[in-house]
Amino acid sequence: MEILITIGYIAICVVFFSLAIAIHEFGHFIVALKLGLRVERFSIGFGPAIWKKTWRGVEYRVSWIPLGGYVSIPDVDPEGTKTIEGGAESKEPETGKTPISPWKEIAVAVAGPAMNIVLAVFLAFLLSVIPSVRFGELPAEIASTIESGPAEKAGIRKGDTVLSVAGKSVSNWTEMQVEFQIVGACETDVVLRDKDGVERTVKVTPEQDPVSGAYFIQAISLPKENMAASWMPHRNPIKQLAWDAGAIFRVLKGLVTPKEMKNTAKALGGPQMIVEGIYKSVRRDFWDGVGFLRFLNVNLAVLNLLPIPVLDGGLIMFALLALIFRRRVPEKIVTTLSMTFMVLLLSAMAILIFRDAQRSWRIHTYKPPAEETAETNTVTTVTNETDNTSN
Repeated sequence: MEILITIGYIAICVVFFSLAIAIHEFGHFIVALKLGLRVERFSIGFGPAIWKKTWRGVEYRVSWIPLGGYVSIPDVDPEGTKTIEGGAESKEPETGKTPISPWKEIAVAVAGPAMNIVLAVFLAFLLSVIPSVRFGELPAEIASTIESGPAEKAGIRKGDTVLSVAGKSVSNWTEMQVEFQIVGACETDVVLRDKDGVERTVKVTPEQDPVSGAYFIQAISLPKENMAASWMPHRNPIKQLAWDAGAIFRVLKGLVTPKEMKNTAKALGGPQMIVEGIYKSVRRDFWDGVGFLRFLNVNLAVLNLLPIPVLDGGLIMFALLALIFRRRVPEKIVTTLSMTFMVLLLSAMAILIFRDAQRSWRIHTYKPPAEETAETNTVTTVTNETDNTSN
């Protein structure tokens, strides 16, 4: 029975992950059709087709690899992208890219992220009206510190509230954790306010956990009474969506800040970590999984709008240049840049997948030394499934 339950949860994870990608591609698809552009194929999933049917010149298919989907729009896609997505399987002769108005390219490109935002908004409002959904922030207040850990060595005490890490203000435990991951194993200033309201600054050097690879100061939070997931701080949908976007922009800022980019990149996860996150949240509580899906859709919308060739933002950038200068960027340059960044993105994805697999293997095969106590094991792993959260 447990196996069947696990399979059910995995199926939900696949559906959630695929929905986030498929709704994005559906945005491109429906706008391209409305604008009268050529659309060759709309696929749910990748790889060989399980089922396919051609209707009004468009091939609709369900493919074997159920991780998202793609839409083939010859008049918009840079040369080569279609082949990578699976367009090479088309039996239709290649007719080339027909020049279209830049505003149509922008409309098609924006439609994908827009659909992710529409779904995220719908989910945020849906969650806000369900009484049983748990919301709430965990304050960045220290309940206790571990003996000889970085927090204790720095003079952090029970009752202290963390106000900022490395000059970055934090308002809750999750934000504090993010900042410590970005800081890494470097000595950093931490501003505290004690229970009497007195502020002081201490220097803390987080330690890296050899199993998870995360950085900790070995401090434990207050008990989390309502057990709300870390990505569910606000019942108000507008505040929640703003928090989602803010969390993503904080990571992007870390990736372009010289002092932070190395540790920020180390903390990133790939598709495996996303699927694991969905699985753990759905298994913990179905509505937590829906909340994670909401956050994932905001994530996809923001990332796809970055002005990088091969992403929607890159297409928008080239189209805007054509509108401003009344002259298109040569197709050869667009193709070269798109293919170059495609290779870079696929390489980065491969690295993330490999690193996620390594991390998962270490976590699932780790056997603590016999002398370690249960308490020590508890504080070396961050989890949302316990009453207290450690860092």
